[in-house]
Amino acid sequence: MLGYTIRRLLALPVLLLAVATVTFFLMHAVPGGPFDAGDKALSPTVREAANAKYHLDDSLGVQYLRFLGDTVRGDLGLSFQRNRPVADVLSDGLPTTLQLGACAFVFALAFGLVLGVLSAVNQNRPIDYLAVLFATAGSAVPSFVVAVLLVVFFSLELGWFDVLGWELWNPRKMVLPTVALGLFPAAFIARITRAAMLEVLRQDFVRTARAKGLREFRVVVAHVARNALIPILTVAGPIFAVLISGSFVVERTFAIAGIGTAYVDAVFARDYGMIMGTTLLFATVIAVVNLFVDLAYAVVDPRIRY
Repeated sequence: MLGYTIRRLLALPVLLLAVATVTFFLMHAVPGGPFDAGDKALSPTVREAANAKYHLDDSLGVQYLRFLGDTVRGDLGLSFQRNRPVADVLSDGLPTTLQLGACAFVFALAFGLVLGVLSAVNQNRPIDYLAVLFATAGSAVPSFVVAVLLVVFFSLELGWFDVLGWELWNPRKMVLPTVALGLFPAAFIARITRAAMLEVLRQDFVRTARAKGLREFRVVVAHVARNALIPILTVAGPIFAVLISGSFVVERTFAIAGIGTAYVDAVFARDYGMIMGTTLLFATVIAVVNLFVDLAYAVVDPRIRY
């Protein structure tokens, strides 16, 4: 396993190089620049001076090589929109995004697993039908629709929760963003858990465990659940990576000052440095989490070897 881990880590820079290359040239293929449009529109003379100051008048090849050299040295560049280093902007928004993503993942995993297990062990019963209905509806409704519905009903109508901002350990500010972000992955995890549990429940070793007189709770927890974890881990890893990397829609809806909000603002403002820095951060998080998921397979199932 150590050799496999080392190979994956050595492949990480190659992956990041590919992501950076594709993102860089696609970003510059979009018409306009950071000083061309919007409220920051400048006169031609001033715009040319700004482009020259930040070396945006150089050829794409030169800009690309300069970007790679700065990134290798740990310099992600300057955010034109905020006039701050990209690394500082990311460090400011990262804690909030991590908190929101972690809370949403815990909610999605706990709710999805419980619902999926209950649905599987009560197949073709009312609780199974309700769970399948929730999983289907939760997978079909976009997060921005869920966010608006939650705000209208629980905040504006009932007044139970606040609409704007994020504050850890404050339920009035935590609950709505967490549910809005975690509802879709919870529904997806519930569907995967139900399918995996039903497949394992039909195996011969489960019938043998029941024939030995083991309690149903022990059969489900000790025998069925552990053998059903592999497909759940497969989807839980990428879901965790996406959630902790930031949710653009939910952060914008609830005015949460995280990386997702900064990334959306950077796209509209053609803030090249912010776009590149955020994209590389997302790619790194997803790659590392996927590595941990692959390693967790061997822990859950000793038959797996790398």
